[in-house]
Amino acid sequence: MRIAVDAMGGDKAPQEIVKGSVLAAQLVSDAEIILVGDENKIKHELTLIRTTPKNISIHHAPQIVGMDDPATHSIRQKINSSITRSVELLAKGEANALVSAGHTGATVAAATLHLRTLKGVRRPGIAISLPTRYGMCMIIDAGANISCKPLHLYQYGVMASTVCKYLMNIENPTVGLLNIGEEDAKGNDLVRETFSLLANSPLNFVGNVESREIFDGKAHVVVCEGFVGNVILKFAEGISKSLLMTIKTEAMNSFWTKLGMFLCKPIFQSLKAKMDFAEYGGVPLLGVNGICIICHGRSDARAIQNAIKAAVKLAKTKVNEHIISELEKSGKLTAEVA
Repeated sequence: MRIAVDAMGGDKAPQEIVKGSVLAAQLVSDAEIILVGDENKIKHELTLIRTTPKNISIHHAPQIVGMDDPATHSIRQKINSSITRSVELLAKGEANALVSAGHTGATVAAATLHLRTLKGVRRPGIAISLPTRYGMCMIIDAGANISCKPLHLYQYGVMASTVCKYLMNIENPTVGLLNIGEEDAKGNDLVRETFSLLANSPLNFVGNVESREIFDGKAHVVVCEGFVGNVILKFAEGISKSLLMTIKTEAMNSFWTKLGMFLCKPIFQSLKAKMDFAEYGGVPLLGVNGICIICHGRSDARAIQNAIKAAVKLAKTKVNEHIISELEKSGKLTAEVA
């Protein structure tokens, strides 16, 4: 199992990326981790680590795609970037999966250009997992595609429910459609047309889901367009951080509140872990012909370590083969709306 890691992508690259890769290499002994990026800078970071595992190698890529670079332009102009070279390793079969904390748009563009989409898939989608009272809720799309059609949203539902079924062992995942109300007639044209498509599909569709119901666990999968999904992701990150900081501040007001905070420390540690993106490492880009894990730009070593573990797990599960199979079952439906 070979995992290509974009060593130059992210706010804390290459230091934290290299550290996380080394940690993962030590834990996942049957995986070879290929650090893609500036060879000299990567070697420098490795020298700062006492022991470099034998299952770490370097693939030189001198260029870096900055967070301010236009996605498509950077992929075409910076052909020797760490993002492009990582994707090419996957496309050539020299890697089984890739992990990147770099420019999300560039990663999606490179993956779509070099890997192409899976058979039948019209647009790839980023699937994120948010904690609920009863487990996890997978939201798709979280930023890969902001110009959606009903068919794209329907296929997102198929792909995400397939991941839930084969990776999370949920036998018959429920699928909901993000909307401003529960009624069938609510929402814009895109949402109403998608509702009809999902309602007449073999998916376990539970209807519209309002944003406040996501954390109630109304559906295992919630489908939405990329712009909305990305807003929800960042709002959830912000509100969780703000809530924990507010509780901590209020707890410092008196001896008794400090004592209560101390007694509840295990609960808050568990809650923080559920809300911490580093615990999950990264999220999959579903629909491309390869395993791509996209990480938060602020990912540290722990996040990268967990992202690599997630990439290995997805590759071993052969989730893309299951997605193709599930889409073929709904072939008549997709043909009618294409």
